[in-house]
Amino acid sequence: MHASAWFVVAIVGVALCFDFINGFHDAANSIATVVSTRVLSPSAAVVWAAAFNFIAVFLFGTAVAKTMGKGLVDLAAVDATVILAGLAGAITWDLITWWLGLPTSSSHALIGGYAGAAVAKAGFTALLFPGKWISTLVFIVVAPLMGLVLALALTVALSWALRRSLPRRVDRTFRVLQIGSAAAYSLGHGSNDAQKTMGIIVGLLVAEQQLFGTGSLAASPLHLTDPNSVPAWVVVACGAAMGLGTVTGGWRIVKTMGQRLTKLTPFGGFCAETSGAITLFIASHFGILTIPAAAGIAGLMYVVLRALV
Repeated sequence: MHASAWFVVAIVGVALCFDFINGFHDAANSIATVVSTRVLSPSAAVVWAAAFNFIAVFLFGTAVAKTMGKGLVDLAAVDATVILAGLAGAITWDLITWWLGLPTSSSHALIGGYAGAAVAKAGFTALLFPGKWISTLVFIVVAPLMGLVLALALTVALSWALRRSLPRRVDRTFRVLQIGSAAAYSLGHGSNDAQKTMGIIVGLLVAEQQLFGTGSLAASPLHLTDPNSVPAWVVVACGAAMGLGTVTGGWRIVKTMGQRLTKLTPFGGFCAETSGAITLFIASHFGILTIPAAAGIAGLMYVVLRALV
């Protein structure tokens, strides 16, 4: 296999490491409420979430992956160093926020890192603006508001519908229902977040094949037969990496999400998880993403890598 292909293989490995870190970093989003309400034990919750993270990659399309691969950054400005710098920036930010127990978004880190590295190489013309950036940036504000409104509406509607029910019966019923809502949220998490790494990997493969031609990758399982599709091995690998990461659990962030922000009963946990899942399903269907300021870290990483590689 050509030397450039080995370099691509190594970067794909780094991308899957990011997916693993994404799994344990964002596992808190999937399991914090179900753990804090004591519906599931922490170990059972992470296994439950990991299973549905992995299943999700087979149930939903690849709209988000295609947005990441082609809708944000001009592929002419993308090379292996840009991808590596973007991933390194995202991983660094995720590890910093995990250590501090901050529930930040790995999606933000990845998109910011990808964009920051591309800008460091080719300037702001590397960004396909407006492209998918308008919907991406708008949804940063819309997503939490949508979750808030849906959770509020669901809580009010269910509270009214169950106003004559015995509290003990309501609690018992929603302990069961919350297991389902946790599964739904994990499906949404897996469908949305795993696809972002899929898009990065496909973007890398397209860029390398355009640069070196198919010869360097033709003998490799990384070879793309259709640059407009996401290969099955990419889908499975990203889903598996995220699922394995979720199993490890990001307990620092779980503690913040489950104990330090709000106190929930199974009823409240069900409403929170269901509204969050609906928001993620909508985002995944329309290929919408969210974004932060790991761009600066990735830009710095690009400068350093360019000097070294």
